[in-house]
Amino acid sequence: MNITKQNQIYEGKAKKVFATNNPAYYIVEYKDDATAFNGLKKGTITGKGVINNRMSNIMFRLMEKNGIHTHFVEELSDRETVVRAVKIVPLEIIIRNVAAGSFSKRYGVEEGRELLSPTLEFSLKDDALNDPLINDSHIIALGVASEQELESIRNMAFKVNDVMKEFFAGIGIKLIDFKIEAGRLPNGEIILADEISPDTCRFWDAKTNEKLDKDRFRRDLGNVEEAYHEIFKRISNA
Repeated sequence: MNITKQNQIYEGKAKKVFATNNPAYYIVEYKDDATAFNGLKKGTITGKGVINNRMSNIMFRLMEKNGIHTHFVEELSDRETVVRAVKIVPLEIIIRNVAAGSFSKRYGVEEGRELLSPTLEFSLKDDALNDPLINDSHIIALGVASEQELESIRNMAFKVNDVMKEFFAGIGIKLIDFKIEAGRLPNGEIILADEISPDTCRFWDAKTNEKLDKDRFRRDLGNVEEAYHEIFKRISNA
């Protein structure tokens, strides 16, 4: 593709987004910056941007093979990828298979407890409000998404979970939970966007329950870079 980077249009905690010479596409650049607790904790995970970029693209290709449309177009380099220009639906879409993190604290459930069924949560993407939980009625009433869009998002989230659980089980990893985002194409279609990485998922080793994700940074567990590299190595060898 003859896509060239132009002006930066957005910078988040982990990525920069650039306009291109074609309005149908953006270029995403992944950073090594690490944050937790809504930006209260900040640091750097060396090489994270490369791993998150390349891993996300591997996972997006897997989703496309399984009939889940994504914003992925082409990997340009270790840190940069061409994606479809979408308008992000301002929701964090969270699927939980095992109790952990805020879910355990909120409901007084021991971390590591297998849930009887996958659980879907929505948080409103608003840093100033600390990304509060929001239900379907609120989402529709506030115009964040329509009822039809919510149905599409739900179906997509559970299908992503099915594909990811099977894939990660095959490389000795428990998929504890994950966050994804949805984007609207100009024609209104809802597709999978953002990233799939150790930043946005909880991964535990299937045998040892060792954490192989950003919880190592959040909780000062050490060996953060090593955990990211271990996940990427297993995925690359799958």
